[in-house]
Amino acid sequence: MGGPQSRPNPQTPLREPLVAHGGPNSAKEMKLHKLYLVANVSGTTEPDDADAYLESVSAALADGIRLVQFRAKQFPAAVQWELGAKVAALCAAYNASLIVNDRADLALALDASGVHLPATGMPVSAARRLMEWRFVGASCHSVAEAIRAEEDGADYVTLSPIFPTASKPGYGPPLGLHQLKTAAHALTIPVFALGGITSENKYDCLEAGAWGVASTRALT
Repeated sequence: MGGPQSRPNPQTPLREPLVAHGGPNSAKEMKLHKLYLVANVSGTTEPDDADAYLESVSAALADGIRLVQFRAKQFPAAVQWELGAKVAALCAAYNASLIVNDRADLALALDASGVHLPATGMPVSAARRLMEWRFVGASCHSVAEAIRAEEDGADYVTLSPIFPTASKPGYGPPLGLHQLKTAAHALTIPVFALGGITSENKYDCLEAGAWGVASTRALT
């Protein structure tokens, strides 16, 4: 035995995706894959910015991403709907699962696979009642928050920040792989590592027990 252990091929799932089936009147099947793109809308709603955003989502899907979170909370509801509908169409074309950030109503209107709740969002238990069989995810910044989210009915959580990152300056020091491992062992639902994730350290997160990794950049 001996010798270095080869790391897994990033295109090969370490686990089968978590699958949820639609309600009694739906043949829809939704999958929670291990690579999770948080597609945050930045810039403005000018056509050029919107086109660039959609092109980046399309490129990520073409590269193999099959789980996308649409996040545009700073824009009016009408803009979120218009852009979200285009993202939903892209995801449908690639048979990818779409999760909507914060807005359970928008997730339902777009026939998305689920909603992802920020730490300051609506209670998980309330979203659970609205979303029924669809995924409900929750942003967590400690093991205790993650445990509470599962108790309240979340289907998965993101735990962040695992590594140093400029995008989450207000959440204290990085939790590190030890806290990620603790959360992965304490919970029975999938835990996604978030914050400072790269194509290299994603393997460390998976080896620590994370179901998958989430990032604002496509990791393939």
